[in-house]
Amino acid sequence: MLLRNQTLVTEFILQGFSDSIPIRILLFGTFFFLYTIALTGNILIIVLVIRSSSLHTPMYFFLVNLAMLDMICTTSVLPKVLENLVTEKKTISYGGCMAQVYFLTWSVSGELLLFTAMAYDRYVAICHPLHYSTMMSKKICVLLAVGVWSICGLNTTINTGLMIRLLFCGPNIINQFFCEIPPVLLLSCTSTYVNNIMTVLADVFFSVLNFLLTIVSYCFIISSIMRIQTTEGKKRAFSTCSSHLIVVTMYYCTVFYAYVSPISSYSPENGKVVAVLYTAVSPTLNPLIYTLRNKDVREALRKGFRFVSEGL
Repeated sequence: MLLRNQTLVTEFILQGFSDSIPIRILLFGTFFFLYTIALTGNILIIVLVIRSSSLHTPMYFFLVNLAMLDMICTTSVLPKVLENLVTEKKTISYGGCMAQVYFLTWSVSGELLLFTAMAYDRYVAICHPLHYSTMMSKKICVLLAVGVWSICGLNTTINTGLMIRLLFCGPNIINQFFCEIPPVLLLSCTSTYVNNIMTVLADVFFSVLNFLLTIVSYCFIISSIMRIQTTEGKKRAFSTCSSHLIVVTMYYCTVFYAYVSPISSYSPENGKVVAVLYTAVSPTLNPLIYTLRNKDVREALRKGFRFVSEGL
């Protein structure tokens, strides 16, 4: 009897937003807009970096990786959100839920690790400019990128694999608009002790440790900038890392709340607001921040538009 009950949960119900039709229409329009801008902006970043030889530098190489992770993050969540906003049955299959957990965890942890690599790139560029070409060679950049994708892939495989071994025998209502580790673990009718331990270890490594490494990098960067004699030199040096600093600050604020806080203190309502920020708003703003605040990207964008207009 117990085994039969445990095998009944084959889908989860996502209780994300209000059932009010006007609000759902408004949310559908908002999420559709954010998803469209996120995909367009990040694809544009990738195309610009590939086509513009002036952007073939380590910083933009990492930016391409960030754009790909942003697209994985938003695509793993928003299409299902849009579907549930226009249908009465707000469900997701067990397999679909596990897939969301897998790709979302992969992209979120990947971005945190990539931010550290990008901070290291800015540290070398500002603190050791004469050795930049050797310390950030093409080989080293590729190794860093491969390391980011591989480590995060291993992490999400372990955590998702541990979740798959759990039994869900009811209830099956997730008080969130997508599947992520904290609310799904709360529904398990078997022990989540190992899952909680692995989640804490992942949080410490990806969030806390990488946050500290990023902070240390920027302490050296700011110290180096303050030693520059001219005001113009300080502005020019700071402008090369200001976009990254804005994105990192915005992302860490949301991820720390969503993943570093204990499972037992997880607040679904607050979690929804934070989740919108890092699954929809952040992937939309990242390409805009890097485009609007970066002279090289703006120039490559103008050349691209000029090329297209001349072709027409």
